[in-house]
Amino acid sequence: MSVVHQLSPGWLLDHLSFINNINYQLHQHHEPCLTSFGNSTTFIAFDSTSKPDYDDRGNSEVFIQKYVFRSELFNVTKPYITPAVHKECQQRNEKEDPMSGVKEENFNSIIGKKRKRCVVFNQGELDAMEYHTKIRGLILDGSSELIQEGLKSGFLHPLSEKWNKCSEPITLPLDTCNLSELCAMAKHLPSLNEMELQALQLTEEDMSVTEQDLFSRIVENNSSFTKIITLMGQKYLVPPKSSFLLSDISCMHLLLNCRKTYDVIVIDPPWQNKSVKRSNRYSYLSPLQIKELLIPKLAAPNCLVITWVTNRQKHLRFVKEELYPSWSVEVVAEWHWVKITNSGEFVFPLDSPHKKPYEGLVLGRVREKTAVPLRSADVKVLPIPDHKLIVSVPCTLHSHKPPLAEVLKDYVKPDGECLELFARNLQPGWTSWGNEVLKFQHMDYFVALESRS
Repeated sequence: MSVVHQLSPGWLLDHLSFINNINYQLHQHHEPCLTSFGNSTTFIAFDSTSKPDYDDRGNSEVFIQKYVFRSELFNVTKPYITPAVHKECQQRNEKEDPMSGVKEENFNSIIGKKRKRCVVFNQGELDAMEYHTKIRGLILDGSSELIQEGLKSGFLHPLSEKWNKCSEPITLPLDTCNLSELCAMAKHLPSLNEMELQALQLTEEDMSVTEQDLFSRIVENNSSFTKIITLMGQKYLVPPKSSFLLSDISCMHLLLNCRKTYDVIVIDPPWQNKSVKRSNRYSYLSPLQIKELLIPKLAAPNCLVITWVTNRQKHLRFVKEELYPSWSVEVVAEWHWVKITNSGEFVFPLDSPHKKPYEGLVLGRVREKTAVPLRSADVKVLPIPDHKLIVSVPCTLHSHKPPLAEVLKDYVKPDGECLELFARNLQPGWTSWGNEVLKFQHMDYFVALESRS
């Protein structure tokens, strides 16, 4: 379970526990194959390179390898910027008067003397400050309530010297695949007849997958065991009951080949911003390209559409006023993901003018004239409340969003089809799409605990 506490403001989540308990949820009828370590049950993966052994009676003994996600990737022991440093910098470098729309900054002149200059806030900065003023109270009060509950239960721990000593830089192997570049190269592979391509099933007997197969159709693991696939010499874990399509936006239409629609669609678009342009870390999409996503064709009636939004008000307004109306999606709520340390502090000062410790999610429902109401009278789907908080310790890997499956379960019909777009990891019961969809499934992010047969 990823939900540690659920209170009226929202949820306190344990992202690491969610990852390590994925197979526990799906192996309830395979008790002999389960091994628990502390509070988590681990991945059980079947590798195509493993061959069954046989005992004296000729009965096969299946090789089992257990994996857990690297816990140090969730060791966020200190805020990225401490409140004390933030306050000192503000007092030294910047005096602000949001009401006048002017900020006073210190700078060094060419003759070496400190001068002051007045800089007018741009409209984006003014909009951001106004929005922050509106939600600041609910972020602070709601998070405090959930954090206090986490401290009481022992899930969160006050900062100690031991944690300080352990917070060393994390190094990961650098020989992982550049998946987005592989997707670009895949366009030059011989074209296949898409109409004849069915989903590729990963079987327990044969898990050899060609690059052409991987890039041209949906891959499914319908078994109750995690599978291991190899791509360009790199190994990736595919959780049970999960499916994915590794492609860029030019081949997104292949999702339509499975001829199904989805009851939940989660979207984490690569928003355009200045830092992305400077870093060249990943490509971004224009608003027009985001509008052209195949949501109307992929969404079932009453589909719940959830879009992750940065703190730029330009993006928030675009989703609410342009994007969702173009998809016939009605905005029903806005939630907030609040990022904290293992000791319950905000990762950034709440009032930092640069980076905030929260991000937004815009929730909407497909409302079409032809939409069919929920058919079964006994299906209880609650109305979605506004301004709920999802509080969690973030993964140190860039853009590894917290899982939403458990917090959404009351707002979607049971056994609904779920889709995540621009995903970088997989989860049971979901179809995932993106040009980096296997990124965080790479075996370098997991630790093998032990093997037995």
